Amino acid sequence: MKIDLHTHILPERWPDLRERYGYGGWVALEHHKPCCARMMIDGKAFREIESNCWDPRVRLDEMGRLMGLQSVQVLSTVPVMFSYWAKPADALDLARLLNDHIASVVQDFPDRFIGLGTIPMQDPDLAVKELERCVLAAGRGGLGMPGVQIGTNVNGRNLDDPGVFAVLQAAESLGACVFVHPWEMLGRDGDGGWGRLASYWMAWLVGMPAETCIAICSVLMGGVLDRLPRLKICFAHGGGSFPGTIGRIQHGFESRKDLCGVNTATPPRAFLRQADGTPARFYVDSLVHDPDVLRHLIGLMGAERVALGSDYPFPLGEETPGAMIEAMGDLSDGVKGRLLGGTAVEFLGAQVRSKLAPASA
Repeated sequence: MKIDLHTHILPERWPDLRERYGYGGWVALEHHKPCCARMMIDGKAFREIESNCWDPRVRLDEMGRLMGLQSVQVLSTVPVMFSYWAKPADALDLARLLNDHIASVVQDFPDRFIGLGTIPMQDPDLAVKELERCVLAAGRGGLGMPGVQIGTNVNGRNLDDPGVFAVLQAAESLGACVFVHPWEMLGRDGDGGWGRLASYWMAWLVGMPAETCIAICSVLMGGVLDRLPRLKICFAHGGGSFPGTIGRIQHGFESRKDLCGVNTATPPRAFLRQADGTPARFYVDSLVHDPDVLRHLIGLMGAERVALGSDYPFPLGEETPGAMIEAMGDLSDGVKGRLLGGTAVEFLGAQVRSKLAPASA
């Protein structure tokens, strides 16, 4: 059984958010032809999507064809919907709408989908409140989700910020997993454009990996994992540029502890796979698009901390989820099993483990 930890979904339709909240900046969905829609922000096209982004039956058909009939997708919203820039009450309202939609898809197809919620991170109190609703069992008035997806920063505040830490602390206490996805990358110019990253899709190809590396460094050197040892946190896109720059990061920590060791005495490599085989203290998905990079990632993290992630249904994702892993003949069946499903089950937690037990038996 394959479990794709990194997929995105939207409702087919939602209210006019500009009208609902009284100001702009919101995403609208413009269905301009059959099976296709444009995500629009204040009249400008942000992204073209197809029906596999909102129709669960289309997704199921593609999952069966590409991954097998027992495959499972973990659903999360598209990061542009985070809306951390908005008034907190409005972001909470939208989060509840998106979370209720994901929960309904999971309820309709419980053997094939698992949901991660979104929360208004700009207001820690409201974020914790919605986090609790997401993970509370359905029979107790919650949505029964194993965790949430958050962005790599909250309006420019890194993940070691006290407000963000309060939400992560609540997640640890609740046993909720946290999937971190890059958004609002560095590089914006004063006019809202991408400046030097505007050409060649570099905001996505270079900016996103750098943004994820910043998030990981903030968690490690910010002392977040020292203070929250039971926090289950996973970073998208194979950890971005972090695996390729860990040598520089470790050397910098050792040579300038006055700058890098302000909030922790634990060096970055201590959070990674140890010589005795102890796996890393955090998770990443497998979306690196290169077998040699994946081998490096497994060595750095341990297979127990790398989970299949495809970024379905977007162009930068893996077209056939898990195909690269399956084609790597040097990986044992046990390692492949971990990457394709076992690590995701561990990250998602006991509730998901019991849910999937019959299918995996």
